[in-house]
Amino acid sequence: MVVAAFIAGLLLLIVGAEGLVRGASNLAGRLGISPLIVGLTVVAFGTSSPELAVSLEAAFADRADIAVGNVVGSNIFNVLFILGISALIVPLAVAQQLVRFDIPLMIALSVLVWLLALDGAIGRLDGLLLAMGLAVYVVWLFFQNRRAMAGTAPEVPAGAASPWPLQLGMAVGGLALLVVGANWFVEGAVAFAVYLGVSEQVIGLTIIAAGTSLPEVATSVVAAMRGERDIAVGNVVGSNIFNVLGVLGLAGLLAPSGIAVAPAMVDFDIPVMMAVALACLPIGFTAGTISRWEGGVLLGYYIAYSLYLILAATQHDALTGFSSAMLYFVLPITLLTLAVLTVQEKRRALRS
Repeated sequence: MVVAAFIAGLLLLIVGAEGLVRGASNLAGRLGISPLIVGLTVVAFGTSSPELAVSLEAAFADRADIAVGNVVGSNIFNVLFILGISALIVPLAVAQQLVRFDIPLMIALSVLVWLLALDGAIGRLDGLLLAMGLAVYVVWLFFQNRRAMAGTAPEVPAGAASPWPLQLGMAVGGLALLVVGANWFVEGAVAFAVYLGVSEQVIGLTIIAAGTSLPEVATSVVAAMRGERDIAVGNVVGSNIFNVLGVLGLAGLLAPSGIAVAPAMVDFDIPVMMAVALACLPIGFTAGTISRWEGGVLLGYYIAYSLYLILAATQHDALTGFSSAMLYFVLPITLLTLAVLTVQEKRRALRS
């Protein structure tokens, strides 16, 4: 029954997110909102709606490790796994706007989460600050797009021609499925943690983070296969921004007593999220693309990160040797390679 509830909850999250995204996108198109705004807000935020539903459910159920671990783990998963898989399919183009603004914003928000969590909690004031940041970001996107679209008529998606009650029903129905699915998914994940003898923090960082990120996986992989490479990257960056500002912000704001953050999360997992976000900048500098080998490196690091969590949770004898190899061999070589490539790309840009 636990496995059935877990799988059923995951399916409801995926179906609910799809219904919410489609219904909201069509309603936005019916109101004359441009596809760019829809893509950067409704689609990117809509694919993060499972994270929002799960973190809110966990926060109200006093499962702080799941609420925070879901956000941190999803952001790590989005960059390392989703961009890694997508880049292995086809090299990904990184738009200059992402390199100049959105990726630095993602890095800054990752650092902000760490600073807010240093006192051991994301309180209501912290949540309000993050939620207000989301409102400012959306308004900024709107005005940026309005300036870029000046003098041109916005495209209206084909789905917007369907009756508005159907679109509204699809959005509301998707939201309802998200709520029910989140409840089942969290209950199943907690039962798994008890059965496997690992902490809810590890479950949140791995199984729940990967499960709630499946909409992002589908969106980015399909976009990469269709040649829409900028969408594959933009979806990940936009979702990560929403996870911090929207998911963590609303969870901290609405939870009765805020969200407690475990010391292990502050000392290790949130810094990993910061490092993963920071790694996007030099990758974006290298000819404005994420190449296949860079995608392989990202995917390899996600496998290594997951393996570390498992070894640490089980206190395996191989943990010390694995940590030393990553810290003193793999990481320095990767950083050196990215630094050399970045310098070479800068020199090439100056010569041209």
